[in-house]
Amino acid sequence: MVFALQNIDVITIVFFSWHLTGSLSIILLITMLTGVIVTLLILLPKSISDYFMYKKLKNENAGLAEELRKQKELTIFAKTTSPSPETIKKIEDGAISHPELA
Repeated sequence: MVFALQNIDVITIVFFSWHLTGSLSIILLITMLTGVIVTLLILLPKSISDYFMYKKLKNENAGLAEELRKQKELTIFAKTTSPSPETIKKIEDGAISHPELA
């Protein structure tokens, strides 16, 4: 408010064929707002693509973590017992979290 009250001079801005006359404070605020909006419009497409890439990588990471869990269980189980095909299927389906308890 103080800025607007101290800068009440009337100025004219010429941009190509446009002529804009108004208070210095209003013109400066409009200019800054326009800069912010243009910047956001430039950054928006990259932000959207980054968001979708993040979601894709997050889902891929969850799948890889599950695959790692299965491989660890199979390795632990194979060290102690010769697994049957039914037990391997249970581990792969996630029905057995600890093979020693099967």
